[in-house]
Amino acid sequence: MKPPELPAHGHADVRIVASSPETARQVAEVLRRCFAATEQRSYPAGTVNGGTLLHLTVDTGNAAEPARSWLSTSRPSGDDRTRTDEV
Repeated sequence: MKPPELPAHGHADVRIVASSPETARQVAEVLRRCFAATEQRSYPAGTVNGGTLLHLTVDTGNAAEPARSWLSTSRPSGDDRTRTDEV
């Protein structure tokens, strides 16, 4: 399996998995208030219980408050382990 393509420098791809489309949209809206973002793409989550998988790309170079202040003071945790449910 080939690794996923990385987003452009200063951008992050975000995956939101929620039990309902409305919950996923609410989380995406919060992200859009902090970062410039692409239009979200929504898919069925493909789980036994249904759910929604939502993708969007955020531009960390165009951060609004409070994300701007958080980014300037945050430090990498050094914990770069992949979660067991991630590829």
